[in-house]
Amino acid sequence: MTPYFLSALIIFVACINNGLMIQSHPGELAALIAAIFWTFTALAFESAGKKIGSITVNLLRLFMAFIFLGIFTWFSRGHFFPTGATTHNWIWLSLSGMVGFVLGDLFLFRAYIVVGARISMLIMSLAPPIAAVVGWMIMGETMSPRSLAGMAVTFSGIAMVVLTRDKDDLPPIPGYPREKPKKTSFRFSYPIAGLLLAFGGAAGQATGLVLSKYGMEGYDAFAATQIRVITGFFGFMVIYTMLGRWNRLMPALKNRPAMKSLTTGAFFGPFLGVSFSLLAVKFTSSGIAATIMSIVPVLIIPFSVIMFKEKITPREVLGAFVAIAGVALFFL
Repeated sequence: MTPYFLSALIIFVACINNGLMIQSHPGELAALIAAIFWTFTALAFESAGKKIGSITVNLLRLFMAFIFLGIFTWFSRGHFFPTGATTHNWIWLSLSGMVGFVLGDLFLFRAYIVVGARISMLIMSLAPPIAAVVGWMIMGETMSPRSLAGMAVTFSGIAMVVLTRDKDDLPPIPGYPREKPKKTSFRFSYPIAGLLLAFGGAAGQATGLVLSKYGMEGYDAFAATQIRVITGFFGFMVIYTMLGRWNRLMPALKNRPAMKSLTTGAFFGPFLGVSFSLLAVKFTSSGIAATIMSIVPVLIIPFSVIMFKEKITPREVLGAFVAIAGVALFFL
């Protein structure tokens, strides 16, 4: 993971030093960088979760993110803790951390188990329209026709990548002509509970993003992330206690491969990824930011090919190009 750390730091320093580099689209660029960071995070947390469990990963990643953020804000603001935040900042950013980090991620990780990652990721693509609706309800945000078109195109590309067609090849009935197989089936072939869990994950992330924008109100994005992380950490401490999982903490800390992946994931996700997501919603609408950041399932394809030697289909390649075209609409 060392090359990933190096590349992330280069991008990170360049963005800070150049004011997010592209002044005309700072929010859109921050969202795209956040999506790249979350791609690394997904790979790292997948590896760590298989070794020590998802809830332990959630607890430890937030603690590590707090340390990373504290070190950064110490050098950038002169304070390790998020000082200077108003009551408004603390209330709404804490609520955002509870909704996004705790409830959203708790639902999402459970959905992975019930319906699988493919269906969960497809339903997570509903986060952009949910964010747009919540942003309209809470903050009165509006979106241009071109932005709406970009959302639709990006969603279509992501759907092409994470959704496959199920052919209905039923056995022939003697005496009756064989019917042509249907190209697509739209029946409920997955547990309703799992679909609702995945939807809860999408709603949690989208709502948490909008609440973050409302809660920041000009406050530093990295210190704002630290407030969210603090709330999320204490939320998972409560869950960890309720489930009686504290006896699993020390074995997890002694698992060096898991901790290496976990550190990488915490660096790219709750630290850099979430912080850049807050920079994104600070400079652009919640719906646009959430749409660009939702291309993670597409960005992860080349890394899966390189790292895990997975084979991709032409449809997945086409879906990646469609999603990229949708993102490009936000920059035109």
